[in-house]
Amino acid sequence: MIERTDPTEVQGERVDVDTPLGAFPAMADGDVVRIRNIRYARAARFAKPDPVAPDPAESADLQQVRLAFPQAEGPRASLVGFPMRGCTFDEDALRLSITRPRQVADAPLPVLVWLHGGSYAWGAGDITGHDAGPMVREQGVIVVTVTSRIGLLGFVADESRPANLGLLDVIAALRWVRRHIAAFGGDPDRVTVFGQSSGADTLAHVLAADGTEGLVTRAILQSAPLGIRGGREQMHERMLRAAGPLDADTPVADLLAAQERAKEAAAGDGLRSAMAFAPQYGRAPLPAEDELEDRWRERAAGLDVLVTWTTEESAFFFEADPKLTALAERPVVGQMLRDLVIRFLNRAVYSRDGRRLARLLGRAGARAQVAELSLRPDDSPVGAAHAIEVPLLFPGGPWTDAPLLRPEGGRTAAEAGAPLRAAWAEFAREGRIDAAQIAAGPGWSGEVRVGEA
Repeated sequence: MIERTDPTEVQGERVDVDTPLGAFPAMADGDVVRIRNIRYARAARFAKPDPVAPDPAESADLQQVRLAFPQAEGPRASLVGFPMRGCTFDEDALRLSITRPRQVADAPLPVLVWLHGGSYAWGAGDITGHDAGPMVREQGVIVVTVTSRIGLLGFVADESRPANLGLLDVIAALRWVRRHIAAFGGDPDRVTVFGQSSGADTLAHVLAADGTEGLVTRAILQSAPLGIRGGREQMHERMLRAAGPLDADTPVADLLAAQERAKEAAAGDGLRSAMAFAPQYGRAPLPAEDELEDRWRERAAGLDVLVTWTTEESAFFFEADPKLTALAERPVVGQMLRDLVIRFLNRAVYSRDGRRLARLLGRAGARAQVAELSLRPDDSPVGAAHAIEVPLLFPGGPWTDAPLLRPEGGRTAAEAGAPLRAAWAEFAREGRIDAAQIAAGPGWSGEVRVGEA
């Protein structure tokens, strides 16, 4: 399960970045530098994270390594070009990476902190599909990508294992950013946390967690599956039984096999089983499920928030699920059935509860906006699917030839995504987006419609 990165895949010149905390090793790519794998916490398996101070020497040997927690290949990996290839899988991966301009002026820069998606079971912060170089180069911002625990390591608890470890990891990373990003040229008072799919769901739960008051003041939640966040207790119990006993000495291969059993046990629980792993209510640091909305109201004042979804979220899953593909290919009625299912799932999982969260926060004192994305590559057979904006924000890498972006969207994403990257940077600077419509660049069609909550 351990796969070492081929150093030739990590391009750039080895440099040191001087900070008040010391000289951090980094990789330079023209006018952008990437400081990889800074440790923000330590944790034994199934233990809570312990924050650590920045140590320049600690990541010196990891500048050509992409770290990720052990995981099986995601069932939809082929759609996004296998972005986990070239990663080193290791449980010692509570790390964050910083991408910033090589030269930073005296005025501190806005900061964006990225929380990746992957159904709480796949992915990592610093992978080839999350290259923030274009956004940093164009917009003069700093981007931080976070890697935290996933799957059984992060989200299935019993009497011997604390709950919500992956959520606690993210909170620890955000506290690290608050305390230390100024040393890297960032403005701790202009930090925007943005996440997609389960990363956006994580962010929603950070806003409600114990001890996080004021930790997040600007947030972009992209395609948060809020419609399937609750009602998980029985499914959770089935997953625990299927996984069986696990401890600090369980081999990684056995742990991943137990994780697959847990996912299979979740099947049959409706739409929730599509994201089997998730935060657990009533266990630290989260309130009971019926108290969550009150907690959001309590935290709304002073928050700038943008909640987004795409117009055809579940088109992504039609491409990856053989049963849904067969449904769409039925003669005469296939396309109609596909469109009906997509509209239903968009509302049930994403848009209805996303809009509701934005309104709840807005009425409680937040500055809240919503945005619907209809962006798609020209002549796309997939459409404005789940994750379609991620390659526009982070172009290059595996996206270049990703089936999700066919026929040519991956090759045009860098230019086409410039307006979206500018809008997200505007939010990071100002706490809102002034434009009502953001059009796609060349090679793509559609737009982003921005409105008040």
